[in-house]
Amino acid sequence: MANHKSALKRIRSNKVKQLRNKYQHKTTRNAVRNLRSLTEKKEAEELYPKVVAMLDKLAKNNVIHKNKASNVKSKLAKFVAAL
Repeated sequence: MANHKSALKRIRSNKVKQLRNKYQHKTTRNAVRNLRSLTEKKEAEELYPKVVAMLDKLAKNNVIHKNKASNVKSKLAKFVAAL
């Protein structure tokens, strides 16, 4: 168990950050899945920038690796272009 007041606060703040990261990561994964399931090019082109922004935000906050974000964005761009 933590012995310092600051350590207790760090435990609390880490838990809050972990939950926020988990929520944002899951939301982004669902958005990617929804984009991949689309069959209309116009809908996909509207959703693509929003998904890219979500991925960039996760990469900026080190929730996912920046190369993973780039790989996913690239694959989604190819998918949208092929529709």
